Amino acid sequence: MAGLNDIDVELAVMLGSTSMPIRQILKMSRGAMIPLDARQDDPSVVIVNDQAIAHGQILVDGDVMSLEITNVIRTGR
Repeated sequence: MAGLNDIDVELAVMLGSTSMPIRQILKMSRGAMIPLDARQDDPSVVIVNDQAIAHGQILVDGDVMSLEITNVIRTGR
């Protein structure tokens, strides 16, 4: 198990998505807001190495954000 400590994985949390023209993206500056297709209480998706592995709920405590895993996605493997 010690060898597992040296394996890198790419981890992402998807809060929502949107579609917009590239010209609009190029006009964005710091502080720009991007509207997403998700509501505050919608589950987020945890993605590891381009594979969805879990759903979670974003929690905010002051300046600290965290993700509570609410459901692990089982795969056929």
